[in-house]
Amino acid sequence: MTKTPHQLWIGGKIVAPHAGDSFSDLNPIDDSTYAMIGRGSPSDVERAVESAHTTFQSYRRSLPMERENWLLRAADLLEKQSNEFVDILVDEIGSPLLKAQREVATAIAILRAAAGATHQLSGKTLPTDVPGRYSMSVRRPLGVIAGITPFNVPLIKNIKHSAMPLATGNTVVLLPSEHAPVMALKVASLFDEAGFPDGSFNVVTGFGEELGDTLTCHPLVRMVGFTGSTRVGHHISALCGKQAKRYSLEMGGKNPLVVLKDAELDKAVQGSVIGSFLYQGQICMASSRIYVEKPVHDDFLDKFVAATGQLGMEDLRSPATMIGPIIHERQRARIKDHLRDAVEKGAEILTGGQWQGNRCQPTILTGVQDNMLICRHETFGPITTVQSVDSADEALQRANDSKLGLSASVYTTNLTQAMRFAEELQAGMVHVNGTTIQDEPHIPFGGVGESGFGRESTDPDLAEMTEWKWITFQHD
Repeated sequence: MTKTPHQLWIGGKIVAPHAGDSFSDLNPIDDSTYAMIGRGSPSDVERAVESAHTTFQSYRRSLPMERENWLLRAADLLEKQSNEFVDILVDEIGSPLLKAQREVATAIAILRAAAGATHQLSGKTLPTDVPGRYSMSVRRPLGVIAGITPFNVPLIKNIKHSAMPLATGNTVVLLPSEHAPVMALKVASLFDEAGFPDGSFNVVTGFGEELGDTLTCHPLVRMVGFTGSTRVGHHISALCGKQAKRYSLEMGGKNPLVVLKDAELDKAVQGSVIGSFLYQGQICMASSRIYVEKPVHDDFLDKFVAATGQLGMEDLRSPATMIGPIIHERQRARIKDHLRDAVEKGAEILTGGQWQGNRCQPTILTGVQDNMLICRHETFGPITTVQSVDSADEALQRANDSKLGLSASVYTTNLTQAMRFAEELQAGMVHVNGTTIQDEPHIPFGGVGESGFGRESTDPDLAEMTEWKWITFQHD
């Protein structure tokens, strides 16, 4: 990767930051410099928002057919250029090959679903008690929508935070994670090549703590979409609340996976491996708490440990590799701190627990207690806990003992228990006989409690990214 700094993307052009500063985007395998990135400032955010606002005046009048064609063109281009996007995901954020390929496929599906939504902005004819009046309601785009995206699935989230805003006639300013800026700029190039008007999609790279408040609080920004930590999400919520500004938050998870005594154990083990260790646990939907009914606990644990020990940690471009590097030193320190705290308080490491360079071995803990950091806080690494429970009632109670409620799974062949857990698990997404990590473009993606506010999807976005207007015609 060239060491010439990548610049910002504003108004359909490559733009240098006002201050002329740059920073290093590191390859997490060895912390070598992957790319030099332009370091945006609050004044650059101002430029980007102004550009998006200016373009909105004409873009809002674009035809649904035009927006549909641009989005479909972007999907086709992404499909043709998939290897380029996979390479960025591997080298910039340490994605193993299969995760990177899966991410590209999901992003393509999101673009095509958004294209289909362009013709769904329907209004209503309304009954009226006024003689001679014709009454109707229509939906209109908001204006500039800000997207603040994370490092772990940057292609999916950059597309999610832009495709539906663009589909509904809004314009976008994107602030990507400082650990995944090249991907955001690649998405800008994709949209440009697809034919989107200059200024409809803008990217300011830099550091969230320096730019986030300026973007969130800008008076021309009508809505903020955020994916990231619960702490930052609460901060954004407070800022938007003061300005009566719309927002959606997809935040952290401490997701339970329950294995009842009548479960098909091989399927439960497979779901637990994928849920716990896909992209080395750096996924908000990761299965970080596993509860197993006592009659099958030992058998499940033996199978789970054996399967985990077979996970590949070799070259990221090998299909056999499941575990890649942890993104940066701050996150590595968090994982080590959680693991050390658990062991000091009596937890047992059944497998893993060691580091190979910047990679943490997939790790299973037993003997954990509620006072351990790893039981109450999101670790965001390849570590999960397994606890035995005496009954389905206890499993449900323990699964719900968290302020976070993003995703949850239960494995059972008992239809009554399946329906009960589906209804009573306190999570925004519940999967029966499937892992906690699942997503589709049209589903209402999001959590409850401290895991989020609002939902990401075509139908919720049609509502959140537009506003109603009531129109009457007095014809007699």
